[in-house]
Amino acid sequence: MQGLSKENVESLIKAGFNRHQNNELDDAENLYREALKLDTNNAEAYNLMGVLKLQKQEPELAVDYILKAISIEPQEYFYETLFQAYMRCGDYKGIIAYENTVKTLYSKNFALLFDLALAFKTEHRNSEALKYYEKALHINPMSYDGWSNVANIYSMEGRANDAVSAMNVCYQLRPKDDDTAFFMAKDYFKANRYDKGFPLFESRSSKKIAFISQSKTMPNKIREDNFWHGENIKDKNIYVYYEAGYGDAIMYSRYLPLLAKKCKKLTFMCHRELTPLYKINEHLGVDELVDTFIPDHELDIDIHASLLSLPYLLKLKGDDIFAFREGYIVPDMKMVEEYKEKYFNTDKIKVGIKWRGNTTFDKDRVIPTELFNQLISVPNTQYYSFQTFEGSDEVRKLNNITDIGKDLIDFSQTASALRNLDLVICNDTSLAHLAGAMRIPCWIMLPYDVDWRWGTDLTKCNWYESVKLFRQKSIGDWQSVFDQVLEEMKPEH
Repeated sequence: MQGLSKENVESLIKAGFNRHQNNELDDAENLYREALKLDTNNAEAYNLMGVLKLQKQEPELAVDYILKAISIEPQEYFYETLFQAYMRCGDYKGIIAYENTVKTLYSKNFALLFDLALAFKTEHRNSEALKYYEKALHINPMSYDGWSNVANIYSMEGRANDAVSAMNVCYQLRPKDDDTAFFMAKDYFKANRYDKGFPLFESRSSKKIAFISQSKTMPNKIREDNFWHGENIKDKNIYVYYEAGYGDAIMYSRYLPLLAKKCKKLTFMCHRELTPLYKINEHLGVDELVDTFIPDHELDIDIHASLLSLPYLLKLKGDDIFAFREGYIVPDMKMVEEYKEKYFNTDKIKVGIKWRGNTTFDKDRVIPTELFNQLISVPNTQYYSFQTFEGSDEVRKLNNITDIGKDLIDFSQTASALRNLDLVICNDTSLAHLAGAMRIPCWIMLPYDVDWRWGTDLTKCNWYESVKLFRQKSIGDWQSVFDQVLEEMKPEH
């Protein structure tokens, strides 16, 4: 290339870079293209085009340009851009393909090690991910994202105490961050260290959302200055309101009788779908049950609390945290008989199943419906679908099954139908909590990444006496769970 052309190329790249910095992306792209016409082997121009394409939300083109730059003149920061482009494409295998390059040439580059670790983590190769996170954290031990990802892997692998240690570093780095406190609380819970987890669990966003929704309707009664903090309330009227989903509400309802003994009056706001069930269960100690927002002047309360805060506010310790694990919910017995006559008049072993809950937050718990056919084929069994709403149309994938879910409107009906079963087999969903709360045998099929409430010792269930837990052998491997269940169903068991 002639000297003048070289100067022209450098001038074009510089002008393009200035436009690039000013976010004049189209002008910058035109200048980079002009430079590449003059010098088709200019690695810097190709890399800058890759960066620009990332900003233009064209990651596939970015990859092409950066690979061209690397083929001409490999530079460390070219690989950093390449890894970002691969991430934006969702191509984590593309990053993993450069593992040896990173190990050999750039083993001191935090960004490359971190991205490589994240790629392995996303591909469910946790041991390799941990190895590279450890290398990255050796270079930058103050990386919050590094430690939080390490904690997540430890938790997934059942190393709850190690997860706590990693999250403790995160907490030191961000001591006022509510999300950090919340995730640390869940790791404490998983490690069965509830005394440490309860105070941190109060940082959860669902509690704040529940408070805001209540206070907007009843600002004179639901205020920050009349939260209950666990003090003596024998002469007080307390208002407890739900947060989160149906399963959490059922699980934490066990604490209502304990609270009722400590207060003058207990008013409980529950999900509308749970109201008929709670009306039957008067022994829970609720004096007034509401399922819709009511005006301030109609609410006779002194203090208020969120349902999920009760074990903390009641100062429960040890096994008392798992109060009434033998069961605390009963059905409408008249309705039980009605369902028996309609659906359950058989001598076969009656098994209820469900394969999906709320997929807004956790798709890992969804079980492929057709896998249940191998259970349905077990002799002397009759299966019933308790799947309602989302996913209920998939019952068509199952053979010889009775669809009771289409007739279930609320949890009182569900409880009455459940009472007729010999066994429930389902994913981690509200049906499992209801069965456990009713002391009905229930086998919960868990993903590899187990929710905090089930702990790490899956040979027992702390919360429900009648529940057994079955976990995936590897991430996404539902067949391994069905193999375990089929083994458990053999006559010798």
